[in-house]
Amino acid sequence: MPNKSKRHHPLTFTPFARSMAMTSCKKAKQDIKEINLQIEDSPSSSVNRLLNNGKDKTKRCESSDSEDLEGVVQADFAFFDPKNSDFHGVKVLLQTYLDNKQWDLSGFVDLILGQPTVGTVVKIEDDEDEGVYSVVSALNLGRYTDSKCIIELKDYLLKVCRDMDIIPQLKSLIGERAKDVGLIVSQRVVNLPPQLLPPLYDSLFDEVNWATEDEPTEELRSSFRFKFYLIISKIYKHKNAVGDKGITKNGDENVIYIKPEDELFLEFCSWSFSFPLHAQQVTTDELKNYRPMGLVMAIETSKISIFRQQMHSLIDE
Repeated sequence: MPNKSKRHHPLTFTPFARSMAMTSCKKAKQDIKEINLQIEDSPSSSVNRLLNNGKDKTKRCESSDSEDLEGVVQADFAFFDPKNSDFHGVKVLLQTYLDNKQWDLSGFVDLILGQPTVGTVVKIEDDEDEGVYSVVSALNLGRYTDSKCIIELKDYLLKVCRDMDIIPQLKSLIGERAKDVGLIVSQRVVNLPPQLLPPLYDSLFDEVNWATEDEPTEELRSSFRFKFYLIISKIYKHKNAVGDKGITKNGDENVIYIKPEDELFLEFCSWSFSFPLHAQQVTTDELKNYRPMGLVMAIETSKISIFRQQMHSLIDE
């Protein structure tokens, strides 16, 4: 079992993203008052296993609260199990998870928060606002097959897939093979320090493995014995791109990956497809020749080990 109490070097977080996340989270708390539960601030669930072995799930990166000359805030991030009071922060991060589709997002967030043994939220430690800066989880599509949000999510995927070679494989994966499929949900603010990504994914996949042994019933233990992972993400594709790799005639990258891990997932996936997005996107001069695209990937669980190795090599180099 890996030591999860490893401390990190100071990480930087720009005031813009911190302000954006906090403002959105505060607004959501004002607009939606569904959760009134008082829950302890410390991590729970899977952390109990870690504490019993002399380890702490919470990952921190030591830093100061002062700003340097360039106006960059150093923050002390920590990992926590999801809890009910994270509802609004997680919902904000997932607002465009299915583009501009109107669907049962609240129900989807409830599934994530209702599974604290597998999943992590990233916050700034000792922050009174408890803003959520990242969420990662893995949901069994078969276990929640009757949930309205999962039904709508599957319908959405079938609607946006236009690749005739992929459609049969997609139907199979989210249909009769759904009990073997884990939907990886990974959303975060745009400039969360990349140094957090390897331990964040290590935590997710370690917890999946532990759940196959530690969940109280065989049915639950079996629900985490995934054979495939399904990933829904977003990329920016050049308007003149031919394929997903290489550069255009003008020397621009064909694809810009918002999340560095997506390039690795795409390399190791069994199949993938992309589709145009319609929700309003943040645009910059650098992205003026690019269009936002949804990206769906299916990856065998046997490839996760090499993904984790490559993830560390990519970020730690």
